[in-house]
Amino acid sequence: MSQLRATKPGLLVCVAICIFVLLYLRNPTPEETEEEPPYPAVVECGFYPDELCSALFEGKGAALQIARFCKNPHSSQILAHLRTPGNCSRISRELRFITRPLSAEEGNFSLAYIITIHKELAMFVQLLRAIYVPQNVYCIHVDEKAPKKYKTVVQTLVDCFENIFISSKRARVAYTGFTKLQADIHCMKDLVHSKFQWNYVINLCGQDFPIKTNKEIIHYIRSKWNDKNITPGVMQPPNTKSKTSESHPESTPEGNICISPNKRFKDKPPHNLTIYFGSAYYVLTRKFVEFVLTDTRAKDMLRWSKDIQSPERHYWVTLNRLRDAPGATPDAGWEGNVRAVKWRHEEGSVHDGCKGRYDHESCVYGPGDLPWIIRSPSLFANTFDSTDPLVVTCLERRHRLRAVRQAEAPVEPHWRFPRDSHFNGRRSR
Repeated sequence: MSQLRATKPGLLVCVAICIFVLLYLRNPTPEETEEEPPYPAVVECGFYPDELCSALFEGKGAALQIARFCKNPHSSQILAHLRTPGNCSRISRELRFITRPLSAEEGNFSLAYIITIHKELAMFVQLLRAIYVPQNVYCIHVDEKAPKKYKTVVQTLVDCFENIFISSKRARVAYTGFTKLQADIHCMKDLVHSKFQWNYVINLCGQDFPIKTNKEIIHYIRSKWNDKNITPGVMQPPNTKSKTSESHPESTPEGNICISPNKRFKDKPPHNLTIYFGSAYYVLTRKFVEFVLTDTRAKDMLRWSKDIQSPERHYWVTLNRLRDAPGATPDAGWEGNVRAVKWRHEEGSVHDGCKGRYDHESCVYGPGDLPWIIRSPSLFANTFDSTDPLVVTCLERRHRLRAVRQAEAPVEPHWRFPRDSHFNGRRSR
């Protein structure tokens, strides 16, 4: 069969038309009284996923039409490997985890990861196996409100790897609330007190995915930010000052946490700190993390941040602008390619619009966003979800292919994704 990237656009159009006709014939007409099936019909989205993904990366319109029908590539297969705990060698092999350093350089430069999760279990597995190498260390913060079954499956996976652990304390994380910051602090304490040595820590959530390989991340840090922290941000703009000058109740699943009427307006920042506004995402040196956990200013800033809105967008960047902080970048601005995000207010200037949908003012990516994502210089991208799982599947295959091509050590066959596996997608109605 000819590869999709070598075919003419007309062939893709024909395939898309054939799928449309097949779906039309499968659907009952309005006159029919046939009962609706309990779940949508399954359609095959192609036997050559790399070719379909390549066409999506190139932005081919016919490939986008085909991608509309690919709604559930293999999440059930991923989770099937975790139903039976105990057989860790099988889990590691079948989930295609890379279990040896791919180069001496990578083996001698360890990264720590903090990953906060609460949903999208299969996507978390895809994220973890994409960034996993045995010389790194991973702290997983599982939201306290996550279902028991979810926590059990995560524990099954974590138990198979010595360098992956669940944080010793868990928070019930609330959007824009202090608990998001608290979750990172919990993991930082565990990482510092663990037996593992690491150079930098990177924070992720379950809706992130890497654009760069482990080797490329190390090269970026060493070439541009050696012994420096990456916390993109600027001095607090006037339109964000109400977030830190007034007390904000934290939104939780049970409702808002009330604040005292006498505490509507906050005290000034401790130690006369200048407040900055920036990204919630960072790349931090180990010495800076130790500073955050022990310095009086950092501790007081943490307490002061408990009732401000989205404190994680102020805390890291403010402390990293202190000139005596380890690895500080006091004169930095928004530079630092940590995360590729399509914000709604930047449409038309920074990006060409969201091809998926906007949620909380940021883009949840669709297949049409793939060309923009892979052109980004950022280390990771956000946000992804299971609405369009083909997006993560394509990025995952591209990421693994790049990693094994860059390898300077022997590559095990099961580290590669098979080329002849096909996408089985459930058609959305």
